[in-house]
Amino acid sequence: MFLRSKLRRKDGKEHRYWSVVENRRVRGGGVVQRQLLHLGELNDSQRAGWVRTIEVLDGNRERTRQLALFPDDRARSPELACEVVHIRLGEIELRKPRQWGACWLALHLWDLLRLDEFWQSRLPVSRKGTKWGNVLKALVAYRLIAPGSEYRFHRQWYDASALGDLLGEDFALAQKDKLYRCLDLVLEHRDDLFEYLRRQWGELFEAQFDVLLYDLTSTYFESDPPAPSADSKRRHGYSRDHRPDCTQMVVALVVTPDGLPVAYEVYAGNTHEASTLREFLDRVESRYGRARRTWLMDRGIPTEETLEEMRRRGIDYLVGTPKGRLSKLEKPLLEQPWIRARESVSVKVLEQEEEFYVYVESKDRVAKERSMRRRKLKRLWARLGELRAAKRLSRDDLLMRLGAAKKEAGRAWRLVTIQLPGKDEPVNATTFCYELDREKFRLAIRREGRYLLRSNMQSAAPEQVWENYLLLTRVEQAFNDLKGDLAIRPIHHQKDTRIEAHIFLSFLAYCLHATLRNIARRHAAGLTPRAVLEKLAAIQMIDVHLPTIDGKQIVLSRYTQPEQDVALLLTQLGLTLPAQPPPKVLASGKVAV
Repeated sequence: MFLRSKLRRKDGKEHRYWSVVENRRVRGGGVVQRQLLHLGELNDSQRAGWVRTIEVLDGNRERTRQLALFPDDRARSPELACEVVHIRLGEIELRKPRQWGACWLALHLWDLLRLDEFWQSRLPVSRKGTKWGNVLKALVAYRLIAPGSEYRFHRQWYDASALGDLLGEDFALAQKDKLYRCLDLVLEHRDDLFEYLRRQWGELFEAQFDVLLYDLTSTYFESDPPAPSADSKRRHGYSRDHRPDCTQMVVALVVTPDGLPVAYEVYAGNTHEASTLREFLDRVESRYGRARRTWLMDRGIPTEETLEEMRRRGIDYLVGTPKGRLSKLEKPLLEQPWIRARESVSVKVLEQEEEFYVYVESKDRVAKERSMRRRKLKRLWARLGELRAAKRLSRDDLLMRLGAAKKEAGRAWRLVTIQLPGKDEPVNATTFCYELDREKFRLAIRREGRYLLRSNMQSAAPEQVWENYLLLTRVEQAFNDLKGDLAIRPIHHQKDTRIEAHIFLSFLAYCLHATLRNIARRHAAGLTPRAVLEKLAAIQMIDVHLPTIDGKQIVLSRYTQPEQDVALLLTQLGLTLPAQPPPKVLASGKVAV
């Protein structure tokens, strides 16, 4: 194995991406390179760490050891200090292969956060012996590794995993009713968990809570909508998932700049963004004190009244500003000088009475938006020409096709002025005309790649304000992880309490996900939690059944030894696999379950 780099040019910059690869010899004497891990961009110390690890692993490649077996046809065995067992070699069986590595990693992350300490007193063992803590642990691991419904967990996934071996449980843990009952037990402890996680983030990653990122998203339901009179949070509203046909709930999330979750809240699907912020300000202030704290938000979340209240309470904010406000401030901004924040980014600062505005121009973003606008405008112009040249086209057909063209063109549609034929007029070159709106076109060019930020942060340099605003990508990444890796949507539950418990389980799984991402980020920026989980999922557990001549069976439950790429990953992340489980001796005819 060795490190290989690839140089790529993007937006005029050179990026060097690193991967761990190995050479595989194939027929004919040729060599094929196989990529084992994608590491992304590495600094010098990270690259040196991976090289040292690869050298150590390759150095152990030639080590071998001998094993002695005593078959059943051997008359005498040497005298040993331990019991001698004769095995029927012809009847050895391998049974029940199941996924072990990712399950072990999920439970290891759970232990890193010491979540057993939190849940031990809140989810005690039931009178019937049900260990609710293990049920919750299994559901969260399932949500992290291969998210799906509780019924799928019961019917298929639990048996295909080694969670039972790792937790010391049998199939009783995966009973359907038990899984749903666990959902009913956990939600009441949500706010206590937020406080507990704050301490854990501080101990594990030295997390600071003086800067918080706040945003909202929605998650939809594949179930019948509730009655209009029902007291339910499932409502139709603005869908960020582009599913206006489904009811939804709105989820508000607060994370640190490192992507560590702090708290979340669930609102009705028709809740307006601006009505959620004040509640979170009060909640965070009561939990973390009244220290001066900076909130980062996208435009549309705070109202003018909320920002005024934040200034009055001494709370700093940094928020994106709608482009409509840019029209009002454009003239005084023209008088301000440009300040270079980065090689391709310049900013202007406009001071106001209690706050200031930062006008940002990014050359990379200018090139990107201009390319998108040209492509869409060119496609729209060609489509309008086709419609104008079409023969035997009725006015109604024209309107329908223009509607489809408008949807495809997006913002480029506003740059074109279209004259439509009258109700009883034919469609021809005289009645159907279009031209470029040059005033709007010039305005679009002037504002491409430029946006306006608003803040009241004291003693903050404008370039620092801009870099802080870029941190909002962390909360957007959190929503992408929740909806992608952890598959929080769609939700099939009917009861609101079960729905919120489902979101709570997804939040717990995201805590494990964020822990793994921050551990992996120390070693390689391009190493994602999903890539680590998929690599470790290759480690399987198999039951080796060794029948003895006296009618018993020795069952060895063994996880497979990791391949070189997985061993490299474990070494680099500082993870050590546990010892193999002890063997079991079963009476004749019985099989370990």
